[in-house]
Amino acid sequence: MDTIQQALAERVAEEHRHHGKALFLLFFWVWGALLAMTAIEVYLTYQNLQPVKMLTILLGLSFVKAALIIGYFMHLKYEVSRMKWLTMCSVVACLVLMTIFFFPDAFRILYLGVK
Repeated sequence: MDTIQQALAERVAEEHRHHGKALFLLFFWVWGALLAMTAIEVYLTYQNLQPVKMLTILLGLSFVKAALIIGYFMHLKYEVSRMKWLTMCSVVACLVLMTIFFFPDAFRILYLGVK
């Protein structure tokens, strides 16, 4: 490990020692928020909403859930900014590739219908 990573690791370890209970409560609240968003998603799937409206809400909740999971449970919140930028650029690249490959088929289903 280089000195920057070691200094960050020592700082995080020190924070864990001093704020152990506070971090536990923070992770508990994040877990509760993820659980609540999952319950909302399940509830929405059983409602008779328009597909575009329902999918917009579900995708929005999924992005928020992904951000919480990446930030807190994968500990990206404590990483250096280079790692955050690298991760976010990779996510954007994956989303662009998914858009390029999946949307033509999605539009075909919209126009031709499902049989």
